[in-house]
Amino acid sequence: MLPASLSSLHSSNAHATPSLSPLSHSSSSSLSYSSSLLSFEPSSSLHHLHRRLVSFSPVHCDNHLRIKTKPKGLSVSCVSSSEPLKVMISGAPASGKGTQCELIVQKFGLVHISTGDLLRAEVSAGTEIGNRAKEFMNAGQLVPDEIVTAMVIARLSREDAKEKGWLLDGYPRSFPQAQSLEKLKIRPDIYVVLDVPDEILIDRCVGRRLDPETGKIYHLKNFPPETAEIKARLVTRPDDTEENVKSRLEIYKQNAKAISSTHSNIMKKIDGNRPKEKVFADIESLLSQAQKEKVERTAEKPLDQRKSQSNQSSSSKDKWKGIPTRLNNIPHSREIRNYFYDDVLQATQRAVNDGRTRLKVEINIPELNPEMDVYRIGTLMELVRVIALTFADDGKRVKVCVQGSMGEGALAGMPLQLAGTRKILEFMDWGDYGAKDTFIKIGSIGAKEVDEQDDIFILVAPQNAVGNCIIDDLKAMTDAAGNRPVILINPRLKDLPGSSGIMQTMGRDKRLEYAASFESCYFFRLLYYAGTQYPIMGALRMSYLYGYELYKRVDESLGKEKYVILSTFIEKPNIDDINDAFLGKPRNQEKKASGIWGFLSSVF
Repeated sequence: MLPASLSSLHSSNAHATPSLSPLSHSSSSSLSYSSSLLSFEPSSSLHHLHRRLVSFSPVHCDNHLRIKTKPKGLSVSCVSSSEPLKVMISGAPASGKGTQCELIVQKFGLVHISTGDLLRAEVSAGTEIGNRAKEFMNAGQLVPDEIVTAMVIARLSREDAKEKGWLLDGYPRSFPQAQSLEKLKIRPDIYVVLDVPDEILIDRCVGRRLDPETGKIYHLKNFPPETAEIKARLVTRPDDTEENVKSRLEIYKQNAKAISSTHSNIMKKIDGNRPKEKVFADIESLLSQAQKEKVERTAEKPLDQRKSQSNQSSSSKDKWKGIPTRLNNIPHSREIRNYFYDDVLQATQRAVNDGRTRLKVEINIPELNPEMDVYRIGTLMELVRVIALTFADDGKRVKVCVQGSMGEGALAGMPLQLAGTRKILEFMDWGDYGAKDTFIKIGSIGAKEVDEQDDIFILVAPQNAVGNCIIDDLKAMTDAAGNRPVILINPRLKDLPGSSGIMQTMGRDKRLEYAASFESCYFFRLLYYAGTQYPIMGALRMSYLYGYELYKRVDESLGKEKYVILSTFIEKPNIDDINDAFLGKPRNQEKKASGIWGFLSSVF
């Protein structure tokens, strides 16, 4: 057991302004500051700054050479002038794709990523994703896109893939999968398709035989077994019958046609009906050309611009990898606030673009916790402003709402941290283009605030006050909004008792059911030992449409820290799940929170 249980930090409000996408395309000398939907390594950007220090002596370096003075002498830093190569390869069953992947990896050193391998690894490890996938596989069903995509994104975010480049084998297989990558700006440099006639593919499959003892694959004509003894024990795989092969080919063709539009401008077809050496010679030529073009594009930038980007990336990279560090230091720097603004913004945009209409953002870091210091409500409103202005830039009419005074007479009032918030919103800088009062309007929570021209509603920290419930007004507003998105920012919709206890009984079940109907599109919470707010032990993050990521905070040296991914979850983990991940225990059975963990689960 850990010395003490992990509890989550109170709601805190962090600033996040639009920053680069976690997996966006940028020069390798320019670091992306946003975290990706499943960024599973300390760094959240696919584009890693490659540097190596060597002792000062004559060296040959194809990259930009920079000499800098250190206390113990001079050193040479070679900054990589291009990003690593990113490749997708597709081919029908028996097209020779597996063989070509092996040759590509040997030649170019790319990280080979196969969904089949990922699924088998997750199932074998008994992870939550693996167990969910196993349920579908055991039922003879396809594993849902969101599970497969979550695994792929996780693998792409690991350090080796960012440094060496990657080879996506047979993924995406469907249009939704292709669109998921496109939304995250995960794009290959080249999309290779192995083209083989159907009759050849069928012959290759039907003639295949499996050695059940060694697992080796033979072909009766093209690759016969070495001995009669081996030949006698060979078997035909169930999916290698002619009927099954034709069915698989048809499915492949439908999927290939659906995703070809996404990558049509970089798609290269290769004749796969030739000896493997000749097929690879063509592939090698294409990949080498793509790699050369990446280097040339970077070299075209002015030298001073490359220097600036390299210096900026180098200094910024020391500050955090994946999740900003020093999160207990407040007020946060603008860089950290911008990181979170953009992280929240991207998740919210994806959810709205997918047609989600009842959403909530829960971001809890010290800077966003107005209960600790009321000034922090300004950080929360800055986050709201970023989201509202971005949607307004897309032509949407946004209504930003703060609840008004509730109750009557002596019971009239509102939560302290919201007092004066609407006035502050009115006086905030909404840009030089007249967005406020045209595309953005300030309002209250309630059905009467819903106008026909409104497209999106953003509600600032809706919450119940002692003796007064905001849920009735909130429900009336969402009913009036219909299918238009309503986004709650840091809501607190648990019932609070009134002096008479009425709020605890009358209609409570319906109120809680309504509060739970909002779907999380973003969640971030810091983790501490129970009863403390220092030191930070880790963090839990979720960004729509992906799962929950559990990070552990690690001290690298004095004053330096980083966040390392421990585990991922399809659904929000409970305290036992988190504790087990920190202790390295496998998650292969259902567990119920108990004891002090049960208490903390309600807080969490």
